[in-house]
Amino acid sequence: MVTKKYKPTSAGRRARQVISNEQLTHFKPQKSLTVSLKAHSGRNNSGKITVRHRSGGVKKLYRLIDFKRVKDGVKAQIKSVEYDPYRSANISLISYFDGSWAYILTPENAKVGDVVMSGEDAEIKTGHTLPLRKIPVGTVIHN
Repeated sequence: MVTKKYKPTSAGRRARQVISNEQLTHFKPQKSLTVSLKAHSGRNNSGKITVRHRSGGVKKLYRLIDFKRVKDGVKAQIKSVEYDPYRSANISLISYFDGSWAYILTPENAKVGDVVMSGEDAEIKTGHTLPLRKIPVGTVIHN
């Protein structure tokens, strides 16, 4: 993940760092992996305003993320790195070799075209997912 650091021209910009969008490759989400969420605008379950000064805002599509990596033993290729408006991390669109698609959180230093895999027989590599009992002591863990 590339971060952009600003010059300390004022006290407010002294420690400012933002994620650079240079590594993003695709800007429209996969339609089958998105859902629209209803904005509640500070209202409770009966529709009454309980928090003031909230309004509609911009409509956003929620991307369905596969946090558990349910397909064990099936390799997948990273097709694109995308921006997600609901979280501070970028997400990757992966295509499994059996034809299905999923979104995952982008591992550090992952690029388009990298192959990721989950399961007990996956090797120790960036982007791969293993059970905790199979990960050696001292290995850096992502997510």
